[in-house]
Parts: sequence; C-alpha cells; structure tokens
Amino acid sequence: MYNHSMIPQEAREEQTDAIRKKVRKLYRTLLYTTLGYLLGSLLPAKFFGNRISGKDVAAESPDHNPGVYNAFLYGGMLVGILTLCLDLLKGFLPVFLYRSMPAAAASVPAFTGLSGGPLSADSSEAGLALVLAAPVFGHIFPLWHRFRGGKGITVTFGCLLGLLPQMPPVLILAGMFLFFSLVLKVTPNCHRTLFTYLVSAALMYLLLPASPVPAGFCLITAAVAGKLLSGSEIREKCEVKLLWKH
Repeated sequence: MYNHSMIPQEAREEQTDAIRKKVRKLYRTLLYTTLGYLLGSLLPAKFFGNRISGKDVAAESPDHNPGVYNAFLYGGMLVGILTLCLDLLKGFLPVFLYRSMPAAAASVPAFTGLSGGPLSADSSEAGLALVLAAPVFGHIFPLWHRFRGGKGITVTFGCLLGLLPQMPPVLILAGMFLFFSLVLKVTPNCHRTLFTYLVSAALMYLLLPASPVPAGFCLITAAVAGKLLSGSEIREKCEVKLLWKH
C-alpha cells in the first residue's frame, strides 16, 4: 500500500539536497573566482624583470604597462618568454580547473553549436562568467601591486584557452585582432584593442547565445576598456583605414 505520509519527508529531503548543491556550487564559484583574482594579481613581467635583467620593465616603458610586449622590449627574450607563458597560465588555470571539476562536468550541456563541445547554460555554470573574468581583473587591478597593473590582453587569451576544447571564444578574439590589424587597420594600439574587445563581445553574444561565456567576456571588456580609457594613449587621434589604401 502506498504510504502517503512519506511524501512530505521525501519532499523535504529533496529540498534540503537541492539547497546543499546550490551552496556547494556557490562555494566552488567563490573559490575559483578568488583563486583567479589572486593569480591574476601576480605580475611576472615585474618579477622576472627585476630578478633576471635587473630592470623594472613597467617603470622604464612610456605606458608603464607590466605586460608581455614591455617584458620582451625592456627585459629581454627570457623575461618576455617567461612573462608570456605565465600570463597565459594564470588565466588558463582557474578557468580550466573550474570547468574540470565534477560539479561542472555534470552540468547539462545546452549549447554544442560552433564549439564542438558543450558550453552549458545551466544555472550551475552561471559562475563561469565570474571565474572567467577574475584573472583579468586581478591583472589590471592587482592586489599585490597597489591595484596598478597591466592591460590584461594576454591574460584574456589565457582565460579563453581555459575553455578548451571549445574554440570559438578565443578564435573570435584572435580573429578580431587580426581583422583590425590586417584588414581594417585601427591606430593607435589602444583604439585597436578597444575596437577588438567591443566587437568580440558583440559577436560572442550573437554566436554563443546559450553560453555564460559572453557575460564573462563583457566583464573582461569593461575592465580592459576602463584601463585603456584611463591611459594617455587614448587621447591620441584614432585613425581607421583599409590596409591597402594609404
């Protein structure tokens, strides 16, 4: 005989289990968001510039940017290579680990279109937007360096590579950088970067509508744009021209 008295107890157990799962997902998101920010706050260009070449590559450069370009230019080949690898890694690692954990792997895939693999829009993956943006925010506003960091471009690529095997996000960003450098040339570099991020954000929303990635990339775009707009280079005249026209 069916026991009607068991229904409320079972319902309460299911509700409790659902709450526990949500709390675990929240803790997991907070953990990897914090990890991403703290890793992003480490600036390899400054560390290796001082240790290997004896120079503060940010202080010696006109834009005071502790990034890969200045690491190569003012610190030398070894400093540049180490900075490139570690800037990519600090973006890649928290995103990849977050998506590799069992809780993320168990999410129901809701998008498989362009990526060749799932980019879930399940609520458990909503935290991916925060984890994706955290390393870039850390690099631009580093806790360890009085919140004075770099532009976050290399770190952005690292974060998007953390989504592998899903390729569209990183290909969109790389494609837009190439487009605004080789087809519709935008100068100076800060304007080119701003155009690239804004158009990439729009394309991600258009091409990846069922994914949390566009929301995360919009957060990244806001941080990068804020950094660029606060610099002196943005005051230079913006020029846009087709590459084959002079």
